[in-house]
Amino acid sequence: MKKILGLDLGTTSIGWAMVNQAENNEERSSIIKAGVRVNPLTTDEKDAFEKGKAVTTNTDRRLKRSMRRNLQRYKLRRNELISILKELGWIDDSTILAEHGNKSTFETYMLRSKACTEMISLSELSRVLLMINKKRGYKSNRKLNADEDGHLVDGMAVAKMLYDEDKTPGQYCYELVRKGNNALPEFYASDLVAEFRKVWKTQSSYYPEYLTDEFWQQAEGKSKSSLSKLFFAKYKITTADNKGKDKKVKAYEWRSSAIERQLPMDQVAYVLCEIAGNIGSSSGYLGNISDRSKELYFNKQTVGQFLYSNIQKDPHFSTKKKVFYRQDYLDEFEVIWEKQASFHPEMTADLKKEIKDVVIFFQRRLKSQKGLIGYCELESRKVDVVVNGKTVRKIRGCKVAPVSSPLFQEFRMWQKINNVIVTNKATGEQRPLEQEEKERLAEALHVKDRMSSNDILKLLFKKPKELEMNFNAIEGNETLSKLYSKFLEIISMTDGMDYEYSKMRPEELIHTLKVGFDKNHFNSEVLEYDALLSKEEYERQPLFKLWHLLYSYEGDNSQTGNESLVKKIGELCAMPDDLAKMAASISFKQDYASLSHKAMRNILPYMMDGNEYSVACICAGYNHSKQSLTKEQIDNKILKERLDEIPKNSLRNPVVEKILNQMVNVINAVGDRYGKPDEIHIELARELKSSQEERAKATESIASNNKENERIKTILEDRFHLTYVSRNDILKYKLYEELKNNGYKTLYSNQYVPEEKLFSREIDIEHIIPQAVLFNDSLSNKTLEYRDINLEKGKDTAYDYVKNKYGETGLEDYRLRVQKLFESGGISRTKRDNLLRDASNIPEGFVERDLRDTQYIAKKAREILLEYVRVVVSTTGSITDRLREEWGLVNVMKELNMPKFEAAGLVETITSSDGKDIRKIKDWTKRNDHRHHAMDAITIAFTKLAHIQYLNNLNAKSDKSSSIYGIMMKETYLSGSKRLIVPPMPLDQMRRAVREQLGSILVSIKAKNKVMTENYNRIKTKEEVKVTKCLTPRGLLHKEQVYGQRRRYEAYFVKVNAKMDEDQIASVASSEIKATLLLRLSQFNGDPKKAFSGVNSLDKNPIWLDDNHSRKVPEKVKCVRFVNVYSIRKPIDPNLSVEKVMDGKVQRILRARLAEFGNDPKKAFVNLDENPIWFDKEKGIVLRSVTIAERFDLDPIRIKRDNFGREILDREGNPIPSDFVNFRNNHHAAIFEDADGNIQGHIVPFYEAVRRKASGLSIIDKKYNSDKGWKFLFTMKSNEMFVFPNEKTGFDPKKVNLMDPGNYSIISPNLFRLQKMSNKKVCQEYYFRHHLETTLGYDLSLKDITWKCVQSLNILSGIVKVRINHIGEIVSVGEYD
Repeated sequence: MKKILGLDLGTTSIGWAMVNQAENNEERSSIIKAGVRVNPLTTDEKDAFEKGKAVTTNTDRRLKRSMRRNLQRYKLRRNELISILKELGWIDDSTILAEHGNKSTFETYMLRSKACTEMISLSELSRVLLMINKKRGYKSNRKLNADEDGHLVDGMAVAKMLYDEDKTPGQYCYELVRKGNNALPEFYASDLVAEFRKVWKTQSSYYPEYLTDEFWQQAEGKSKSSLSKLFFAKYKITTADNKGKDKKVKAYEWRSSAIERQLPMDQVAYVLCEIAGNIGSSSGYLGNISDRSKELYFNKQTVGQFLYSNIQKDPHFSTKKKVFYRQDYLDEFEVIWEKQASFHPEMTADLKKEIKDVVIFFQRRLKSQKGLIGYCELESRKVDVVVNGKTVRKIRGCKVAPVSSPLFQEFRMWQKINNVIVTNKATGEQRPLEQEEKERLAEALHVKDRMSSNDILKLLFKKPKELEMNFNAIEGNETLSKLYSKFLEIISMTDGMDYEYSKMRPEELIHTLKVGFDKNHFNSEVLEYDALLSKEEYERQPLFKLWHLLYSYEGDNSQTGNESLVKKIGELCAMPDDLAKMAASISFKQDYASLSHKAMRNILPYMMDGNEYSVACICAGYNHSKQSLTKEQIDNKILKERLDEIPKNSLRNPVVEKILNQMVNVINAVGDRYGKPDEIHIELARELKSSQEERAKATESIASNNKENERIKTILEDRFHLTYVSRNDILKYKLYEELKNNGYKTLYSNQYVPEEKLFSREIDIEHIIPQAVLFNDSLSNKTLEYRDINLEKGKDTAYDYVKNKYGETGLEDYRLRVQKLFESGGISRTKRDNLLRDASNIPEGFVERDLRDTQYIAKKAREILLEYVRVVVSTTGSITDRLREEWGLVNVMKELNMPKFEAAGLVETITSSDGKDIRKIKDWTKRNDHRHHAMDAITIAFTKLAHIQYLNNLNAKSDKSSSIYGIMMKETYLSGSKRLIVPPMPLDQMRRAVREQLGSILVSIKAKNKVMTENYNRIKTKEEVKVTKCLTPRGLLHKEQVYGQRRRYEAYFVKVNAKMDEDQIASVASSEIKATLLLRLSQFNGDPKKAFSGVNSLDKNPIWLDDNHSRKVPEKVKCVRFVNVYSIRKPIDPNLSVEKVMDGKVQRILRARLAEFGNDPKKAFVNLDENPIWFDKEKGIVLRSVTIAERFDLDPIRIKRDNFGREILDREGNPIPSDFVNFRNNHHAAIFEDADGNIQGHIVPFYEAVRRKASGLSIIDKKYNSDKGWKFLFTMKSNEMFVFPNEKTGFDPKKVNLMDPGNYSIISPNLFRLQKMSNKKVCQEYYFRHHLETTLGYDLSLKDITWKCVQSLNILSGIVKVRINHIGEIVSVGEYD
């Protein structure tokens, strides 16, 4: 008997089953136990993972933490600066360091500007230094800013020349290219914008009908392509053609002439579009920084003078986002210090150094991230080391190489080349590449970033159209491609030639570069690269040095941050600085491979000999993976008794880490309880086996398919009048639509299928390659055919059937039909191949399966499991589905759920398209029940490796000499005409055993109980390493938004009755009604009951407002009151609720904007930079964000302070609350019994739980209201489990032994988890979800079945809290820690 653990591993859940599998006829298979562990991910985590997003769930928190750290560092610098200034006596505690009094808003800006030219006092200078300390300018870092918007421009000398000689960039470039100088400089965006305006102004005098003011408004700021489209859309003007060898000269000639004389309109459009393109590349965040720096230079201003001069011109000028170089601030500091030092002798050089270098402009070096780089899986080992007296297992060995390493690029390229399979479309014959073909392809890929399959086939074969390849494209050596293309660009400039990199052959490219380098006396050795040199020789290659320099360089203290880099590249390549600067612009991807340089150097020679990766590894002395062990190695391997948890942050993705750690915990718990298994069988959910890119595509595909299925469902209901649309009906219609371009004729028999016959029994869904031959149930292996043809076809492939039935002539017609349908887009390439594939061309092992243990997650899971057991069998969803069906387990989940839904009246009987009556639970699928994971795990556990081999090689079963035939005879049986897999036990017995197991499952759901974790900060100083303990909250303290508070009037209506006292009347809006009500009240001595009820109620004794009795006080009167509303700034975007905007004028402007765009916010509130919303156009005030009001209860986290940090008090002398947040992410509810025996709840937000923990108090305040006689009972946290009493069945959890597994089947229907809780104004609400339910909706028809809402807390007196471990056992009853 073999003990096997089956695992169904999903993103948020793990189904598991431990079974005994019989190994001979005397033994009997059985199910020991099955269960489900749910590991809830946050919505963001799950969505990001399944959609293939690279950004982890911690990224946003990391970004916010980085912002807090930057703020903290600024405050430390500020405090240090203030401390120094106080020691110097420049300021004291009474010195005002901020604006104070009337007309002082820009006083510090004025002092900052004045300090450059005039004397200011030392206290005023202190204010200026504190302002400079606040914003210190942009400092470039190549690694961090690789993806920054735009690029830095360093062309001050050129800009000065343009200014002095009154030239445009176009005129200057024309002069250069005429002289044969193609090395053109970069220009500041402002110079290009000035040229654009000059050209427009000059040409508008010739073409006023085209270049209008209105067109200017539309054209300004447009990109090259957008402006070109605009010319054509508005005037049907296309840009002039510019082709030939002298096109560059011609382009700049037009630009130069455009400001002097009239050009043809198509040339004007060309020139304006070219300049617009240049502006776009010189703009962006970094381009604008460069442009501002240029403006300082020409105006001879400091940053402070520039800002203050703009403020003087326009008080609405925004200093926000006006970023300058760090060097500009340093220059300003020098100017201010030198000027003021001439007035204040105490400003010494030593003091300047301390304030400037040690405080204000101190810049710490970036912390090295080398420790986070992973280890090579082939050149690393685990060793035990002692740390702080504890033995810790560490990894030692070689670190992995960067993906941009030329060696890795070459390695990856050969890995793909050796896996290329070429298929003859006509015959289906497949073969790998010959060695000569591989070398030719490698030579081409050596200098290209990628090649498509079409380009590869054209390169290697004379008749490429007859062939196809198993890759759509192959990545080449992207690093060498980037370097060589940049070198070619440099040579193009120096030689005045236009080379097209993509069209050059490898040998032509290298020859051109060598000739160009030699001609210009560059170092041509930098062009040579040999991946097979020894380590020392390899790293001495100039090209490797250049890559390493570009990859690892972080930045320097120059304005652009790369002056030292340019100098080093110039020395290495023997290039002048202007050309070296071009090479310095290359950036590489900051990511890492899975192997080290050492391992790749050892393996690559064998791969270049034509060996696949696994063979090359063996030749180099490696196991190509930790799973590729010999039988002897497997038998001698020392296994772990328990699995170790994966260390935190040791994997690339924290979501994967969570999933695999939950798997480890489940396996350990199952092993402890039921013994260690002999084997583990595992199936990974589709999204776990897919790469990041594939998950993204799959999510998009699922959404598209769901939309398409809904479309088809509507058609079938409306046009075909189907009352119940099944999946099969939708599939049938999809296949019918595929035949549209064949005239709705079937492909085999070419017979027409009329709509009225589509859902009759005459038309079948047909497997192109029968499932008896190929286990493929996908859409690509299905088509429609008449039933008699389907029966006649039998076990033949479609191709063989047509050939045998209709002969060569019919076969040729069939081929043409299939090819025509493919070319028209009716069918996929895979379906076409299946339709044209004969039985002899289905190779052994051919299957389009999703079993791919090569993916990172699957490999890691398998690696972990092989440390625990010797045999790990991976299966797939399609195999599990088939076995579940053959073993009669398909409807078990529906049978288990039917009684409870039937009692609720949610079961209906429908008639299917083939006339059968089917009992169906409304809006329910098996995936609504967590237990479907356990059922799959049982199937997986009983899935033998032989089953997988058989189903993946069905075409080989007829060969009696093959192993597959042997498996068929042993593991299958005939049921009628079908061959089925032998079940592990008799079918009725298996169904009964599975039902019993599933009926007693208690789902284990991970509850997040941690409030704070202990962390240790280590600060290394010259003398010692300081270790401080700190507590870190394990969640959001409050929701992100911070609100302000305002009070405003709110109208409401009140009925005039016995409660209408004097205070209520005071709030009546109408003064006339208020006066009459007060009069009536005074007539009855202020008694509202006598004045407004009984015989004096308004319907019996009206209060008239005039003598004619034509107007009277209404029964409900309008009142007004002050209410607190909470305000927050929101950007203007399509999600904005205009009705919430607080400012009336702004709201009217936004409504007008909406009306202008047909009340479509997706059109009205986008592209605001190009089409701004003006608040005041004359003053240039644009609306980008607005203040909106929200009506809900919030809590303050601060008190209001003025700009000096002093508390602001209200009229009563109390502090005024400020900065309101939502604490509603509740941590727990404490349940008490009060002195009267009633149940009371105290809901505690996470913020309060953290505060108590940080203060050293117990998180649970069990003495809450103890002075009032309250007695603590228990707490309730999200996802904790509670057993409810059931009046209908008489179940009472307090009278049942909840720890007895024999009672689980009666506990299960009454077991609920706490889903959420909330404090309402009227009452508290607690929502519970049945432990088996995966859905989160609140369908009222399912209340108390799948969910409960508790508002009357006395109900909670009858429930019992339980704790469930990883494997679904109740291990504790009542309150636990």
